[in-house]
Amino acid sequence: MYKQAMETGESFDIVIMDLTIPGGMGGKEAVTEILTIDPEAKVIVFSGYSTDAIMANYSEYGFRGRLSKPFKIVDLIKEITRIMETG
Repeated sequence: MYKQAMETGESFDIVIMDLTIPGGMGGKEAVTEILTIDPEAKVIVFSGYSTDAIMANYSEYGFRGRLSKPFKIVDLIKEITRIMETG
């Protein structure tokens, strides 16, 4: 979807994804794919596993932000705002 959006000029401003998707591609794999397409992609990871190494070191995996579940909408807004303002 990300590649298709970029090809049509309708790219995403920000992507928010869960770290773990049962039976599917999780955040770690997906962010790698997205960054291959767009190295400047802004991706936020969220997870209920706050002790996961990826959550602790999210920027080392290419994520620009993180949220621990459960999170409040105000926390999501703050994280989106922070990332959009810092580029």
